[in-house]
Amino acid sequence: MSLRSRIRSSIRTRVMLLVLATTISALVLSAAGLVIYDLRSYERQWTNDLVATAEVLARASAPALAFNDRRTAAGDLSVMKARARILAVALYTREGELFATYNQPGVKVAFPTHPEPNGYRVDDDHLVLFRRVVENGEPIGTVYLRALYRPYERLRDYITIIAGVMVASLAAAALFSSWLQVAVTGPILAVAGVAHQVMQKRDYSLRAAKTTEDEIGELVDAFNGMLAEVARRAEALREADRRKDEFLATLAHELRNPLAPLRNALEILRIAGNDPERAARAREMMERQLNQMVRLVDDLLDVSRITTGKLAVRKTVVELQGVVRDALETVRPFIESRQHTLELHLADEPIMVNADRTRLGQVFANLLNNAAKYTHPGGHITLGLAREGSEGVVRVRDNGIGLAPESVASIFDMFVQLDRSLERSQAGLGVGLTLARRLVELHDGEISAHSEGTGRGSEFVVRLPVTQAAAVPAAQAAAQRKPGAARRILLADDNVDFANSLGHLLETHGHTVRVVHDGAQALEAATHFEPDIAFLDIGMPKIHGYELARRLKAQPRTARCMLVAVTGWGQEDDRKRAREAGFDRHLVKPVDPGQIEAIVESVKAPA
Repeated sequence: MSLRSRIRSSIRTRVMLLVLATTISALVLSAAGLVIYDLRSYERQWTNDLVATAEVLARASAPALAFNDRRTAAGDLSVMKARARILAVALYTREGELFATYNQPGVKVAFPTHPEPNGYRVDDDHLVLFRRVVENGEPIGTVYLRALYRPYERLRDYITIIAGVMVASLAAAALFSSWLQVAVTGPILAVAGVAHQVMQKRDYSLRAAKTTEDEIGELVDAFNGMLAEVARRAEALREADRRKDEFLATLAHELRNPLAPLRNALEILRIAGNDPERAARAREMMERQLNQMVRLVDDLLDVSRITTGKLAVRKTVVELQGVVRDALETVRPFIESRQHTLELHLADEPIMVNADRTRLGQVFANLLNNAAKYTHPGGHITLGLAREGSEGVVRVRDNGIGLAPESVASIFDMFVQLDRSLERSQAGLGVGLTLARRLVELHDGEISAHSEGTGRGSEFVVRLPVTQAAAVPAAQAAAQRKPGAARRILLADDNVDFANSLGHLLETHGHTVRVVHDGAQALEAATHFEPDIAFLDIGMPKIHGYELARRLKAQPRTARCMLVAVTGWGQEDDRKRAREAGFDRHLVKPVDPGQIEAIVESVKAPA
């Protein structure tokens, strides 16, 4: 592997090179600065020394120059013998004539024939100096000095010293880098190694070892915490995926279950002939299975509203005893079919709550239904309602299959099944308790589950805040009704069987009905027929229901017609869009014929 590749792939190499590069750069810059400073200092020092020496010689030689005593002048210059680095000395007269000289033994020097101006210069490795001799303010001559300069020798000495210092510093840097690798890069590389193993093995139980309490230790803690969180979420995703698969399988099973008896009942009706008792039993069976399918579809729609945050309640002040009785009446046939004993304990004084009566009844019905479903035939169910402080408390207890301790915490999660065995006689989609919890929360209450273990029954407790307001009486009908009076009704739906069957039901009640199967036919029929009520599908060909409603409301002849959307789209956004288009009511398929008749009866009959 090339050095460049190692640098890019190894933090250990990068740290080592960073330490060494920093050390070398600091040493080189420091050495360069010191060398430059020392050479300049050396030059100033040596120059100042020569200047001082020249001054001394000038004072000593001034009398000899004044009296033209060459011998004395030569003697004065010979004192430079003690200065071995000063190679040659000379005196010049005022006229620039060479007057006296001295040079170190064995040194050959060519003296300048004439003196130069005051100052100094570097000549190869020599320093040359000229200095005027002044007497009584008058120049009488010049001193000449030539000395060894040799800055390269000093530079060589400096480089030798610096090289030694650099070698020692690099050795220290290498030791420091090794310590850094152990103290800093080692833990980081350990984290990287664990991360690599996690990616390869998908084993989120692995953990990096923590060796320090500094920021790197915090990094290791954060990394291990992240692995723990990833492991938890991975397990949650696996559990959610398992529940999803189980839910889809359960959904297919639960939807097929009603279809089989419906098909059988149709066959019974076909061959029943004039046997009214057999036909009645077949119709009753079809009604039960159809209601089961409607309940499943309603649960699915409520689940969708939960996940999108659109599940809403319409609260009024209601008596909790009445809500409990409504739920009990809904579930009582199922409880009796399972041959359970029902024990009822309801508080005598009215307990008022601010609630959506229908939705809250749905909660209690779900709890009672589960109690009956997961209790073996002939079991015992207790339903209690009491006031505890500022709360109304509803308890549903059974002696059924109970809950395992590990199941209590997750029983309200989406798609959780109380009983997953193939032998279960009753099933469901696993959304009822999730829906119940959300509805209770929307009523500012709480729901909890309790069980002493498998096979020892269970208890569900709902707590709701009590209000002191009085119950709101039922609203009176907004319009005068004439039961039995005929209305003109327009049915528009591209589902031919649905439209024709609903039209037949309405005709049997004495109403005048016009059935069409697309939006264009509905618009034309309404213009001539002038219906009192129009039941319109939304997704029709040619003109969809929203546009059809807008056109009907815009025409004077149909502006006062009650428009009812009958559709499979039941989300809150769908209802809002229908209202904006001009619909007065919104029904979701499959529609209860009783709802249709109630709407028809609410419309004032023509005079």
